[in-house]
Amino acid sequence: MTVRVVVDSAAGLPAEIAEELDITVVPMHVMEDADGEGSTSGLTALELAACYARQLERGGDEGVVALHLTKTMSSTWSAAVTASGVFPGTVRVVDTDTAGMAIGAAAMAAATVAREGGTLEQCEEMAVNTLKRAETWLYLQQVEGLRKSGRLSTGTALSATLLATKPILRMHDGKFELAAKTRTQTKAFARLAELVLERADGEPVFAAVQHADAADAAEQFALMLEEVLPQHSQVLVEPMVDVLATHTGKGAIGLSVIFAEPA
Repeated sequence: MTVRVVVDSAAGLPAEIAEELDITVVPMHVMEDADGEGSTSGLTALELAACYARQLERGGDEGVVALHLTKTMSSTWSAAVTASGVFPGTVRVVDTDTAGMAIGAAAMAAATVAREGGTLEQCEEMAVNTLKRAETWLYLQQVEGLRKSGRLSTGTALSATLLATKPILRMHDGKFELAAKTRTQTKAFARLAELVLERADGEPVFAAVQHADAADAAEQFALMLEEVLPQHSQVLVEPMVDVLATHTGKGAIGLSVIFAEPA
């Protein structure tokens, strides 16, 4: 029996990877109102407690490592903490402070340790270590969706709108902050590549590009990264999951990178 790893769908984990590593993905709720506007809601403590109970049974009570969308963007994390209280000591809820494939990569790392017979503590430690080495950026075509949902400050959104720029945002302490302003997509991709290269310091990285209905742009950006990143780096391209794309709007490109060392 092995430690089980659980994420919610905001991790953006590709189905084939989740299946290969036996990671459980709990779908978050995406809704549409009468005007066709999309919205999302977090998972409940009841839903998560039921999930954790099933996974503990599957893993022979070896334990569960739970990785959820940052608490600054969803109520899911607090619901997970509540749910974990039903299983004292056996369900570890990691405070991710991020979104997207940074969480997915941490889950992949923890699940790999679990497959090798790692303890609950070792799996949790690997997830935390991976998150410490992660950075997430977001390139937007428009900022209104994130602003309306409260996931971007009005000041940052107004700055981008007034200057007619396409912002590059960086996830910091669970919130998006302005990292750079660009006028064109080409310049945005070049700036993102520079930010990754500066941080990589010559060491290989794992990079995940996620797009909201922008497959061609994502592939173009991935090719750029493959050309400039240090040798033995890996680049993954995947559609952005609906629970995130609902807020970013079409054309958004997310980039999550796992570096060799913490910042």
